[in-house]
Amino acid sequence: MGVNLAAVDLGASSGRVMLAHVDAATGRLDLTEAHRFWNGAVRVGDTLHWDILALYRQMLVGLSKVSAVDGVGIDSWAVDYGLLDADGKLLGNPVHYRDARTNGVMERVLKSISADELYAATGLQQLPFNTIYQLAAEQRLGQAATLLMIPDLLGYWLTGQQGAEATNASTTQLYDVRARGWSESLAQRIGVPGGLLPEIREAGQVIGALLPAVAEETGLDPATPVIAVGSHDTASSVVAVPAEAGERFAYISSGTWSLVGLELDEPVLTAEAQAANFTNEGGVDGRIRFLRNVMGLWILQECLRVWGDEDLPGLLREAAAAPAFAVLIDPDDPSFLAPGNMPGRIEEYCARSGQDAPRSRAAVARCVLESLALAYRRTLRLAQDVAGREIDVVHVIGGGSQNELLCQLTADACGLPVLAGPVEASALGNVLVQARALGEPLPDLTAMRALVRATHELRSYQPQGKPADWDAAESRVFGTR
Repeated sequence: MGVNLAAVDLGASSGRVMLAHVDAATGRLDLTEAHRFWNGAVRVGDTLHWDILALYRQMLVGLSKVSAVDGVGIDSWAVDYGLLDADGKLLGNPVHYRDARTNGVMERVLKSISADELYAATGLQQLPFNTIYQLAAEQRLGQAATLLMIPDLLGYWLTGQQGAEATNASTTQLYDVRARGWSESLAQRIGVPGGLLPEIREAGQVIGALLPAVAEETGLDPATPVIAVGSHDTASSVVAVPAEAGERFAYISSGTWSLVGLELDEPVLTAEAQAANFTNEGGVDGRIRFLRNVMGLWILQECLRVWGDEDLPGLLREAAAAPAFAVLIDPDDPSFLAPGNMPGRIEEYCARSGQDAPRSRAAVARCVLESLALAYRRTLRLAQDVAGREIDVVHVIGGGSQNELLCQLTADACGLPVLAGPVEASALGNVLVQARALGEPLPDLTAMRALVRATHELRSYQPQGKPADWDAAESRVFGTR
């Protein structure tokens, strides 16, 4: 029998509604795309926003295409939120995390709440767009009654039920990673009104049934449950890492951002972890995602946007033949964070670092991908050192797993085999959690991952080249360890 499920999976550059059939007893895990749509920043005046109503509309369009389903789950990017007034009405479009309103805010907050105190409570990587800093810059708190993260906001509009799913709450830097709940003291100290942060719910909990108006618009049964999944898309992606039981693996959830790290049973809150700027985010089933954000394919995506070049496969073939290590950048340099003329910013970085700028688009692509592979290498070596864990294999999941050049460069840089796939990892993790909530025999992450591994083809990349060349390249960009 099995169950039919809809996964609403929202990334920072596109969204999709996926239809899945899960029958764990017979080993079936089918996933098809019902609807895909664009997502991105919309500038109004001086502010970057998310067009949340367009996303909601596209979600409804997608749900209208899936026919009858047994459940719906929503995942999205982290840190951003919507504010509701006392009547449950949205106070304007959510602000995009790349907006400039948080410029300098982190430094201001850290004068009153020390970085040591923040890390001891939340275990989070310091990033200028973390929710805590967005709220410190927020002008509408006096009008707000409730804060909902993006998936929780969309779930509220489907069901009328408010709450905060734990994996996404854990990205806010207002969540106590050991107590597994909101840190009310941190919230108060940045001026967050009492009661703004809603009750925490866990992945697998039923949020509620569809509102009558939603059921009418989509054609779905009003009794269809909306189920909390790992609503941070990386949390859902990590559920779908096709690791074998007992395998010592690392993961790279590769897309607009790259989330690079390990899965642990407990947070690592040491001074070494803090100095290395690692984050301890909540995962499904109480796991910890011990990782760092690396800028990801955003840099190449922005280059393609500026060039108007849609022939990515051809560009990557040319990049594979381009000279190695000709130009290298630090992908996490702040100059690459905001939208804009990314090829021009790479030229400016080269001027600052004493390098000749890449002379062709293929050379730019080679520079970006080699530099990402170097950042992955550095991050995974630090993760092993700080967490006291060894890695035997790197799983690359998400859209970036289709980029053969990046996967091979990652294997070369890390000196480890890379297994690439599945592409739609976040949607798969989403539906697996839903399926378990609806009674499918998937008792733990091991069982879920075994089903992914049995039903999806993976590509294997073995390390090639000379490790000394990567040592020298890393030293050029990051200095010696």
